[in-house]
Amino acid sequence: MSGNTSRPIEILLVEDSPGDIRLTQEVLRDGKIYNNLNVVEDGVQALAFLHKETPYEKAPSPDLILLDLNLPKKDGQAVLAEIKTDEKLRRIPVVILTTSAAEDDIIKAYDLHANCYISKPIDLDQFIQVVKSIEQFWLTIVKLPPE
Repeated sequence: MSGNTSRPIEILLVEDSPGDIRLTQEVLRDGKIYNNLNVVEDGVQALAFLHKETPYEKAPSPDLILLDLNLPKKDGQAVLAEIKTDEKLRRIPVVILTTSAAEDDIIKAYDLHANCYISKPIDLDQFIQVVKSIEQFWLTIVKLPPE
């Protein structure tokens, strides 16, 4: 998939920080790639969205998931584990985008088959650059699996 597809790239952002949500929305809205960003704020909502459970029965299937680890209700590692063991979901690339730079978190995320692990920078300009880099790499260079 590339930026010239007729349908938008569907992105699911699983993030509980309102500031990070807003910044990610702005960067992706201003980007060159036609995308549709859906946002859920905890792990339970993420899994309901992915399984098209109430109230997400009409949710699009994401082409890419941006997943925070530190989430309420169900943490990101539990969400990642469920995604990567589900026959229908496991091919969706999952980019861990989190404040944690802990070696244990990084190892566990890759053991659970995360496709990428990025520690969120605290600096605003660096955060914007990280989101732009994700967009550039995952939405223009990488060939995503078909639905």
